[in-house]
Amino acid sequence: MKRPRTLIPSRHVRETPRQSGGGRPREDLVRLARESIQKGSKSFSAASMLFDRDTRDRAHLLYAWCRRCDDIADGQDHGGELKLDGSDPRDRVEAIRVLTHRALDGQPTADVAFDALGQVAAECKLTREMADDVIDGFALDAADWRPRTEGDLMRYCFHVAGAVGVMMARVMGVPANDHETMDRACDLGLAFQLSNIARDIWEDDAAGRCYLPLEWLVEADIPPGQHMKPQFRPQLAAMAARLVDLAEQHEAAARLGAAQLRFRHRWAVLSAANIYGAIGREVRERGEAAWDHRVHTSTADKVRFLWQGLREALRDPQPVDPMPRWTRGDLMVMARMDAPPAPMPTTPLRDEEVRPARPRD
Repeated sequence: MKRPRTLIPSRHVRETPRQSGGGRPREDLVRLARESIQKGSKSFSAASMLFDRDTRDRAHLLYAWCRRCDDIADGQDHGGELKLDGSDPRDRVEAIRVLTHRALDGQPTADVAFDALGQVAAECKLTREMADDVIDGFALDAADWRPRTEGDLMRYCFHVAGAVGVMMARVMGVPANDHETMDRACDLGLAFQLSNIARDIWEDDAAGRCYLPLEWLVEADIPPGQHMKPQFRPQLAAMAARLVDLAEQHEAAARLGAAQLRFRHRWAVLSAANIYGAIGREVRERGEAAWDHRVHTSTADKVRFLWQGLREALRDPQPVDPMPRWTRGDLMVMARMDAPPAPMPTTPLRDEEVRPARPRD
């Protein structure tokens, strides 16, 4: 009997060749990534201008992916008002993960931001584990997760910002085995996110989210979901100050790591720390009025912080004692322990190969 003929003979099927950036010209990816950062983050855009050209382009490529993931997860456009389309947020996160893995495998994704990740990952040796650490933060939001303890809060900050700091360190040329500098890069991301949470408490509440640990709310006698009520403003201001205090501890540690970077990179990192740190400190200073108007830094402020960063880049950082309680290693362990178990292997081990049947007696 003749075997049925396949629709496409196997000899004609070829794997898609690996191509950094999904086969798109690098200059196109860089141009579109630059447009994304100019629209989505003026603070990061200003600080990144201090990098040399190659590092700046790579930072923009990485930012484009982060911004696109955030927008897909939340149904936004460059961080604008939440406009969810009714799709399951868990499905959106899974789409992010599939496209990310495809980009890291050198395959085209039909999405410029993910192709941009493929490009910068190939140039800077960014790993799937690094990217998955970031995506796991979106997965927490998709699961309607809430932090119960301060440790839970810090683990979330690790996923959505500390892990990005680690990727940025690789973009700046920090060797993968320079764990001390990697730890400090993570500290900077943690500091940024803690300040953002303090600033965005009202906006997060409007979107049905709360990143204040439940234990903090209980300590302040605030019922869950009621923290934006006017009668709780004094306690809320105290919790925001607590967030900013934590941010400053990690910011100080991050400055130690910046001292190990090349001069222009050090200047850029310290300028970014000044810009984002000012946001948190303004929230703390405003107290109960912190959420009457959104805190931001003006163009003049950014210029001032750039010059301040230059002065700081020319001298040694202040010693930090004690160092922050929450370390990258601790947070990574917490993240791995909370992750689902790895699938069981389905391939036989060396000594489990199929053996010939024993001959019958």
